[in-house]
Amino acid sequence: MALGLTFFAGLATGVGSIIAFFASKANYRFLSLSTGFSGGVMLYVAFVEILPKGGEAIAAAYGAAGGRWLSALAFFGGMALIAIIDNLVPSAGNPHETHSQEEIEPLHNAAAALPDFQAIADNPAAAKPGAHDHRVAPDKLLRMGLLTALAIGVHNFPEGLATFLAALDSPGLGVSIAVAVALHNIPEGISVAVPIYYATGNRKKAFVYSLLSGIAEPAGALAAYLLLCLALGQSSIPPQIMGILFAAVAGIMVYISLDELLPTSRAYGQGHDAIAGLVAGMIAMELSLLLMKME
Repeated sequence: MALGLTFFAGLATGVGSIIAFFASKANYRFLSLSTGFSGGVMLYVAFVEILPKGGEAIAAAYGAAGGRWLSALAFFGGMALIAIIDNLVPSAGNPHETHSQEEIEPLHNAAAALPDFQAIADNPAAAKPGAHDHRVAPDKLLRMGLLTALAIGVHNFPEGLATFLAALDSPGLGVSIAVAVALHNIPEGISVAVPIYYATGNRKKAFVYSLLSGIAEPAGALAAYLLLCLALGQSSIPPQIMGILFAAVAGIMVYISLDELLPTSRAYGQGHDAIAGLVAGMIAMELSLLLMKME
């Protein structure tokens, strides 16, 4: 079930690429509300459920004081990990970066003019919000495609691990996080398709890469789980190690929410769409937690 939920969340990138390539006009208000909702779910569950649960497991093994220190280190370590990944990947190929409507338009409208990438390269500060330099020399197309695929895989791995570990510990919690990650992956699917399209000029290839990028989530999560089990010489991960992983996952989710989801929601939305989605996500998450505790 944990693996199935992770597949469900990951393959939502395909929904984003469908919107990018086949919708005559993307529903940006829906994207704003969905990313805000996803950010609300992730922030709420990270602070209210995942971090406290991880801290309890660590404290049980290392004592209250030691557990608090380890929990904090793991939490901020998770934030540092995803921050390093983000900073190592150029913004144009980073699936966590918002792309402008001008950049997305040529994906589904062959008659649309291409953005002026030269002007963006000459003066990035004057570019429209979300606009990036996607110029790629013909001899670098393959390298660009491979680097983009690698960036997608590295970025999606922590999200897949979050869904997988949560579902292993609590199927109900796993469903909630899977839905949040899936909603977050819809605009990410658009962001995945944009650089690949501009690198190759091939809509079909960009669509397929975007769809397959979601497989990095369950594949990476399962590989990490199995490697940990092999390294520990056990068929399952001990509670204290799961606690450390949970604290790190909470940090990753908070970073993604604050650095990607909420800015994306504001970029796509109108008025108070971003905060409306955020609060709705928090309410939905609390309701699901309350219902799980009543069972």
